[in-house]
Parts: sequence; structure tokens; C-alpha cells
Amino acid sequence: MTQEPQQFASDNYAGICPAAWAAMDEANRGYVPAYGEDPWTQRASDSFRTLFETDCEVFFAFNGTAANSLALAALCQSYHSVICSSSAHVETDECGAPEFFSNGSKLLVAQTEGGKLTPEAVRALATGRSDIHFPKPRAVTITQPTETGQVYSLDEIRALSAICRELGLRLHMDGARFANACAALGCSPAEMTWRSGVDVLCFGGTKNGMAAGEAILFFDHALAVDFDYRCKQAGQLASKMRFLAAPWVGMLESGVWLSNAAHGNDCARRLATAIADLPGIEPMFPVEANAVFLRAPEPVLEGLRARGWRFYTFIGGGARFMFAWDADPARVDALAGDLRAAVQEAQAGVTLAA
Repeated sequence: MTQEPQQFASDNYAGICPAAWAAMDEANRGYVPAYGEDPWTQRASDSFRTLFETDCEVFFAFNGTAANSLALAALCQSYHSVICSSSAHVETDECGAPEFFSNGSKLLVAQTEGGKLTPEAVRALATGRSDIHFPKPRAVTITQPTETGQVYSLDEIRALSAICRELGLRLHMDGARFANACAALGCSPAEMTWRSGVDVLCFGGTKNGMAAGEAILFFDHALAVDFDYRCKQAGQLASKMRFLAAPWVGMLESGVWLSNAAHGNDCARRLATAIADLPGIEPMFPVEANAVFLRAPEPVLEGLRARGWRFYTFIGGGARFMFAWDADPARVDALAGDLRAAVQEAQAGVTLAA
């Protein structure tokens, strides 16, 4: 099969990183018990507890939609509600799964700048109504980094946690790219989560270099009661669980989870720096993790497509580029060069037309 040139439309385009692949290969030798009763699952769970410096409850799911939806369902009854940003993944890209798995818990959506929730937005939604005719607010979910590639600072997370505690709400973190946020802030996983007041984290492995698999971490054991049954009922209990768990062992014990993310972040900054002087091209959001959003004239975007580049424009109409663990700096430079050429062509076309 012919190998296509590397694309940056999504970090889901990337393959499996060597550390995850090697661990899966090792787990593929011999026979072990099924349904998570194997040494790989125990080892992966212990690796999370070591990394997060706490005795958290750890569960594994196939994908982020299941992880987020089941975690929120564990926090809510069907008559509860969950506060989120209008651009949160649970609102825009999970096909109603959070409501489905919670038997109807409603998402209360805040219109916020760049996808970040604020304490003020949380307070407004949580206290706007308290009558029995309205779904009772129970949880807040934040995406770290946001869908626009921005990172909540530790102070911002602590401020959200404080308002949650004041109002009796639980705080969930959708960490599909949690590793990128850790790399961006240079902080420990513990600092970004339970030490800042996060109750539940969904830690993404797929976008960090794994084939599949997300981890759900409960920092309050009481919230995890019967969560294993919830996973089973939702079709998330893998019979050969070692193949979901083993890649985490390879990623966490080697530290690759963080270096993979740091590389993706570096490549995003590389592109942003290379095109900073291009006329008519402007960043839509600050480049803080592994995403670059660019606003550009349609002829420029068409010029990129004509050169074989793939990208999405589903957030704000601009072009989104995502950089994975294996992003090739030379390919990043090629994208910058083609973008520069597309701008020049577009300018020439305007000049000729005039």
C-alpha cells in the first residue's frame, strides 16, 4: 500500500508510538486471565497511581466519548445537569452520549471566550434557577486543553474548583490531550488534577500515541462505587483488557507520554513562528498546546488543498492543524512553505484581477 505524506488535519491520523507498540507486543506473549484480572492491567493502574502520587481508582475504556460519558453519568442522576462550554467536546462531538449514558442528565451550555469556562459562567448557570422544574446542576466539565487548543492555568482550574465546592458541584476534566497540557504548563499531573480540586479525569491515550484506550481516574473513591458495572453495561469492559492496559505501561513507565506531547506542542509553535509574518494570515487562538488555528482567505485555503494538504474548518471557519507525537519537523516546514506560496498566489491573483 502506498504511504501518503504526513498530514496534520488531526492527531488521530498518527500511528502507534514505539513504546506503546512494544508493550502490546510483550503483552501478546502467552496467556493471562481475561476481563482485567491480568498483571498488565494491575501494573498500568499502579503506574497511574505512581504518576499522580495518590491512590486513585483507575478504569479503562476504548475511547474518549465512552470515558467522558460514563464519568459524567457516575456523577449525576437523570434529573441532574452538567455545566460545560458551548464548544466542549461533550456538547459538540459526542452525539448526545453524555445524556444517553446518564439516562437524561442535561448539558447546560455556557457561551465562553475560546472554549474556557469561568467561575462567573458556572455561577450564572448553577444559580439561575433552583425550582423543581429545572434539572439540578450537579457537575462541571472542562476540556484540557480546550477544543481551541488553549490551556487552563492551574489558577484557573483552582478557581473553577472553588466555585464548584461552594455550590456543591463536582469537577470533571476531559483530558483527551491531557499530556499536551502538562507539557505546556510544565506541571505534574497531580498539580493539574486532584491538588487543584479535580474529582475525575479522563486521560487520553489515543491522541498521545496509542492505538485506542482512555483511562478514567477517580480521585474520590466514593464516586467510583460500582463504576466497573457501569463500564460493563456500556460495552467498555474489554475481554482482553491487557491490550488496553499494556500500552499505558509502556507510555507511563518510560515517560514517553510527556515527551510525545512536548514534541507535538513544539511542532505547533514551529508552524506558528514560521508563518507569523504572512499577510492576511492570523491565528484564531493562542498557540498553547499542539493545535494551530488559522484564519485565512478562502483562495489561500484552496491553494493549500490544491497542494494536497488536509485540514478541518469546523471551528470558526478557520483551518485547524494538529501535531501528533510523530510530527516531522521537515513536514511542518513544508506546510509553512506551501502556505507562504498559497498566500503569494492569492495576492498575485488579486493583483491580476485588479
